[in-house]
Amino acid sequence: MTTRARIEASRTHPPLQIVPLGGIGEFGNNCTVLRCGSDLIVVDAGLMFPEEQAFGIDFVIPDMTYILEHVKDVRGILLTHGHEDHIGALPWLYDRARVPVYGSDFTLGLVSRKLAEHDLPAERHLKRVKARDEITLGPFTIEFIQVTHSIPGSFGLAIKTPVGTVLHSGDFKMDQTPSDGRTFDFQTFSFYGDQGVLALLSDSTNAEVPGFSGSERTVGEALDGLFRKASGRIVISTFASNVHRIQQVIDLAVAHRRKVALVGSSMISTSEVAGRLGYLKAPANTLIEPGEAKRLAANRVVVIAAGSQGEPMSALSRIALDDHREVSIEPGDTVVLSARIIPGNEKSINRVVNHLYRRGADVIVGGRSPLHVSGHASQEELRILLTLTRPRYFIPIHGELRQIHNHALLAEQTGLPRERILVGEAGDVIELTAREARVAGRVQVGRVFVDGTREEVDEIIVRDRRHLSEGGIILAVVAIDRHTGRPGGEPEIVSRGFPVGPDRGEILGEAARVVRRCVEAATPEERADRGVMKALIQRDLKRYFRKTLDRRPIIISAIIET
Repeated sequence: MTTRARIEASRTHPPLQIVPLGGIGEFGNNCTVLRCGSDLIVVDAGLMFPEEQAFGIDFVIPDMTYILEHVKDVRGILLTHGHEDHIGALPWLYDRARVPVYGSDFTLGLVSRKLAEHDLPAERHLKRVKARDEITLGPFTIEFIQVTHSIPGSFGLAIKTPVGTVLHSGDFKMDQTPSDGRTFDFQTFSFYGDQGVLALLSDSTNAEVPGFSGSERTVGEALDGLFRKASGRIVISTFASNVHRIQQVIDLAVAHRRKVALVGSSMISTSEVAGRLGYLKAPANTLIEPGEAKRLAANRVVVIAAGSQGEPMSALSRIALDDHREVSIEPGDTVVLSARIIPGNEKSINRVVNHLYRRGADVIVGGRSPLHVSGHASQEELRILLTLTRPRYFIPIHGELRQIHNHALLAEQTGLPRERILVGEAGDVIELTAREARVAGRVQVGRVFVDGTREEVDEIIVRDRRHLSEGGIILAVVAIDRHTGRPGGEPEIVSRGFPVGPDRGEILGEAARVVRRCVEAATPEERADRGVMKALIQRDLKRYFRKTLDRRPIIISAIIET
């Protein structure tokens, strides 16, 4: 469409509104609404994980009140890829907006399982698309553009509207030697640049990182050298969604005559979806059960384990503590953490690494090249996308404010005037015509906290009050002798707002015994690790109160060294 045609169209059509509900000023909660007249489409519905002090909260989703207020006008949901920060909130949205959901086969494979866990059968609404497919939803025509990222089936979007074309990069990098051979589609982005792009919304995650992000293939080359040197068992921990990394490990295992065991529920579940869709391939008899690995020589085994962020109850954490039923570490084994360290997880990861060293392992924390590369574009790739597309307006998304502002600076350096760069906030209504762009107002936004019952609450204080009235709060205090690691006296159970009834003394007394048995059953290393010990106590008390009273109180455990 020529500039004159776009201007004429803007006179006869309502302006385009872009409303980010999350993903600006934060990592996660990615969700953006595009509205033209009364028609809406939604791009992604992601979650984020809570801060440590958000007791009882499992994850956080964006406040989607704006979408639900116009639910009858939603024409469809577009998913750029299958990471939790882009699909994790979909069950809550889909439960109230039964509209078509579009994504790649791998993305929808993960979505299908997620919706089934919430008792939301949705097969007839899940619409699989391929790169360069086009769909029409009301006044919007959308083309799916292949991009490279750290998960298969990732798309950018070209969204054609009556007032111009909007490009949404999704999460991306420009990997021209990806392990699966599916390269970044420069040609299509360049085509839209030639046709005229009204606005570009682009991933800002690595806007502070100079140069180019490395190719996933370089990780395989580095791992090959590790395989050649390792004389014992190899344990590699990475994100379960990084199917490309898992495939490279499997290929190397075959080349070096090793069997592969997948460990951890998320690792197994994601790999099953990837295998069924052809994204993960292994020759017959390559994959074995974890228990079978015990019976093989150490130099014939590779374990791929979930838990690269040191989560207390993850597979890798249990392996490090020698508390996994099927996998153990022996001196001479090599453990590789082939994943970036998410800020805030440093202490948890360090604890796991220390336990692995105690087991006698050779530990390699590969959060950087060559044993890990980012799935997000660095500065030079961001500049290339800006140069290819030449947008009239630029809206940086997906990042905290520091990344957003650095991305805006990159856009200025490529020649885009500052007045055409829109650094917005979640909730801003960014209104676009062919002639101008402006912030035309705000909508309700915020964070909705979700606990283990999968119920959502608008504010954490409301959730706490509800639990105090219905489930109450349990504080378990246990003293542990720092020299012997044994419990020092009986654990103390304190309850508030917890409806126990006439058997209060007996029930809380048994709860104290549950805590004592939990501590006594733990290994010395578990008792020495406060994070793990607290998680074990909370787990056992949750089971006890759920089984005994069908209650789910907030449980806080405190450990005192004597």
